[in-house]
Amino acid sequence: MKQKQKRVDVRGHAVWPTGANAGSQAEDDERGLDRIIFFSDAVFAIAITLLALDIRLPPLPETVSNGDLLAALGRTWPQFLSYSISFLAIGMIWLAHHRTFRSVQRYDERLMLLNLFFLLLIGFVPFPTTVIGEYGNTVSTVFYAATMATAGLMFALVWWHANAHGRLVAPPLSAREFRRVLLRVLWMPAVFLLSIPLAFWSPDGAKYVWLLILATVVWRPATRPGEARPHSRQGGLSHAKS
Repeated sequence: MKQKQKRVDVRGHAVWPTGANAGSQAEDDERGLDRIIFFSDAVFAIAITLLALDIRLPPLPETVSNGDLLAALGRTWPQFLSYSISFLAIGMIWLAHHRTFRSVQRYDERLMLLNLFFLLLIGFVPFPTTVIGEYGNTVSTVFYAATMATAGLMFALVWWHANAHGRLVAPPLSAREFRRVLLRVLWMPAVFLLSIPLAFWSPDGAKYVWLLILATVVWRPATRPGEARPHSRQGGLSHAKS
């Protein structure tokens, strides 16, 4: 039986196949990338769903007046605020993850491991969201900011590994585009890191800074002139065959 060609070298870097094996290798890469993307999307979807499940009313009697129910709903506003911040943050990271993997043409073990550790942090986000929604003090705010900053920095490592030297993407970014997109990738974790000192002075102030920054990012265009990237890997995979 003919031995199957390895996908990675001894350093964990992707190896481009040549000759007759290129076509089957490209198809294997596409199937493997689809599995990575589907698994990632599932983790994102579960994390966002769990955020809403943690919003709960305080204990109420079986018979409650309209006024008491309205007051109870009002007391849940910290939970709604933390939910909104986490939803926007996870949503923006998912958009960045989606844009990154649109350009990924092949993968290696290091990319899979980096992505796995990144998803570990995304799946953890509902816990600090519950903590900050329940308590809202300095410790919970710093804990939340540190978690989100770490998740953002972990995604930056995923993006860096995929794009540095054009090792896993096609077409590769120019040096100027690479620096510009890297700054955008680092923007959100930088905001959360810089908000930690503010949390010692005003925990609520740090939360509103997050919400304002995230809302600003949402309303920014997803792409800028000259930043259009492929929407499908098929073109790059076909190109690899030739």
